[in-house]
Amino acid sequence: MEGHRTIVALLYDFDKTLCTQDMQNYAFIPSLGMAPGDFWREANTFGCRERMDSVLAYMYTMIRKTRELGLPLTRQSLNHCGRSISFFPGVTDWFDRINRYGGLVGVEVEHYVISSGLREIIDGSAIAGAFKEIYASEFYYDRDGAPAWPRLAVNFTAKTQFVYRINKGVLDVSDDKTLNDSMPDDSKRVPFTNMIYIGDGLSDVPCMKMMRAYGGQAIAVYQAVNRRGVEQLLRQGRVDFIYPADYREGTDLENTVKQIIRKMAVSHQLSEENIRQLRGV
Repeated sequence: MEGHRTIVALLYDFDKTLCTQDMQNYAFIPSLGMAPGDFWREANTFGCRERMDSVLAYMYTMIRKTRELGLPLTRQSLNHCGRSISFFPGVTDWFDRINRYGGLVGVEVEHYVISSGLREIIDGSAIAGAFKEIYASEFYYDRDGAPAWPRLAVNFTAKTQFVYRINKGVLDVSDDKTLNDSMPDDSKRVPFTNMIYIGDGLSDVPCMKMMRAYGGQAIAVYQAVNRRGVEQLLRQGRVDFIYPADYREGTDLENTVKQIIRKMAVSHQLSEENIRQLRGV
């Protein structure tokens, strides 16, 4: 919380939450002359054989395959891949609509990505400018522009770190000291109770469990192919709501998010009024 502004944070997974499939499937994997299933099978087999984190395994496989084929792998080439991403209906104007609604009810809405995909690809997408911060896996590039090391690898359980960063307002991933410093709850920039996490499945469960444990809201979106799994998350009490991945104006997803934001705004106003009265006693 900054001053008396109420900040509401919407946190999103990316692949199959905002876009229709894994982001590498649109342009990067086809550039290798491979089908997506073959690439992911190779990366996962390699990771299992080497007992490697699955995110690091796919990043290494990207480097190895492009080197074998003599193809460029640079920040710019991955940015270019982001242009091919196909989003679910309504996503491209979702952020402006939600921001406007937040303004109407007296809160400032911020959007964040927490993804195991690649930041470089997200940065090249049509919606990159909508986010206050993008937390995603990323390469470190040498002076020749080639990937030399992972700058950041975001696996499923590591996603929770970034929820804490948003909560405390410590957005710089290199600043671990401030993140781990003790901080009173009332000084945290975005209370958990002012957070909404939107994801698509099991990979989002750690963050969704945080939301439910600390008073935020968790929403799972689905396509036909993963509807059954998402329904099971609801039955198991791991999410608060489930909806089709349709972000267009007037959908149940949009209406529910707006209602949650309005409730958060009212809760803050009531809290401020309580504080004002106590100071007057």
